Amino acid sequence: MYQEWMITIPPLTGPEERRAYVYVPDAAFTDGELRFPVLYMFDGQNLFADADASFGKSWGMLKYFTEHNVPVMIAALECNHHDEGEPCGGRLSEYSPFDFFDRRWGDIRGRGKLTMDHIVNEFKPFIDEHFPTRPDRENTFIAGSSMGGLMTLYALSDYGDTFSRGAALSPAFSFAPREVKDMIRRSDWTDKVLYMDMGEREMRGARARARFGEITSLLVKQGARLVSRVVPEGIHSEITWERQIPFFLPTLLYGFDER
Repeated sequence: MYQEWMITIPPLTGPEERRAYVYVPDAAFTDGELRFPVLYMFDGQNLFADADASFGKSWGMLKYFTEHNVPVMIAALECNHHDEGEPCGGRLSEYSPFDFFDRRWGDIRGRGKLTMDHIVNEFKPFIDEHFPTRPDRENTFIAGSSMGGLMTLYALSDYGDTFSRGAALSPAFSFAPREVKDMIRRSDWTDKVLYMDMGEREMRGARARARFGEITSLLVKQGARLVSRVVPEGIHSEITWERQIPFFLPTLLYGFDER
């Protein structure tokens, strides 16, 4: 079952509505006793249908999960589509844990904490109340790409009592690399599972490759159960991220068939 409805996030965009999305495996309707892990994702508009996607191409999550009978729910929220210069900010602001400077928009006020507080304190309790979830930490995952990948790292770093596993595809390190490293250093990663990748064609130059290697190394030093990949010919696009589903999903589900 795939469902969408309208919500508001008052601390971020006041009374303005945006879409919420959920996918529930069909098995839930043949066996009412089943409960499922939940994968929370950023940029919900880009996950399921090309018609809704910001750039006309979705991840194809609905198609993949239904065709492969993946025993996991997906819950997601649409991103903020406003320009960063508007009073309510935009996607960069909502999906950054830090303040930073952007060449196009200037100074960006990071409101990632407000975003995560809403997911953890409002959205997740609603999903747990209305859908057949396994609400505990071990069955609660998070994933995203670009700024959503950065937010995935933030969620595992600072909200690790809620999320145990995550997938950060093409995470946006370049905006605030020092802050990203400090965030990782201050968190205990020993019981957290992370899939992280970067497209080969995204990492133009030695500096970008070195940064990805440094953050990979730091996560290992901090004890993360990490899968880190450079995606051959990968670009910063839903086209590439869709192709990584068969790679990041087994990482999130590793060991679940042994329970």
